[in-house]
Amino acid sequence: MTNHVVLYEPLMPANTGNIARTCAGTNAVLDLIEPLGFQIDNKKMKRAGLDYWDKVDVHMHDDLTAFLKTLGPKDEMYLISKFSSRNYAEVNYTDPNKNYYFVFGKETTGLPETFMREYYDRNLRIPMSNNIRCYNLANSVAMVLLEALRQQGFPAMETTHHYENDKLKDDYNRPERYERNLGKSK
Repeated sequence: MTNHVVLYEPLMPANTGNIARTCAGTNAVLDLIEPLGFQIDNKKMKRAGLDYWDKVDVHMHDDLTAFLKTLGPKDEMYLISKFSSRNYAEVNYTDPNKNYYFVFGKETTGLPETFMREYYDRNLRIPMSNNIRCYNLANSVAMVLLEALRQQGFPAMETTHHYENDKLKDDYNRPERYERNLGKSK
């Protein structure tokens, strides 16, 4: 089972860089559908991805049609869109025999309407209030990807880690240090 983050014609290098960093931290593949709104060596994108680019498996696709041709019969593709009424957190992403592809649209116009209609049953929504038009692309990717990984049990990821100077180290984080009155009367 592999998770793929698919960006359709991304425009903002900082978003793509942040998403690449998220992919590196989650072992997800990053699929980029051209044309991109920036050069792949853009300084902002590299800065946002920091020094993790060598840890990201990036697949480039000439266009949406070329990307779709790479999908196999056991691949599950989901389109993330504010126009869907199906909640992304209600889908099961745990079949170990499937690869999961989460397709996100460009920052300004989203995914093409014809594509969304063709795959109507594959559209998912991230719940949000009506105070905004949409979430930031990098944040949206993190929300959806982490939900899939949560359901999958965070495969090949550390769920705990201790550093030499860990603020929560056992000898530092003694329960008696944190005993306090939590509103109970004496």
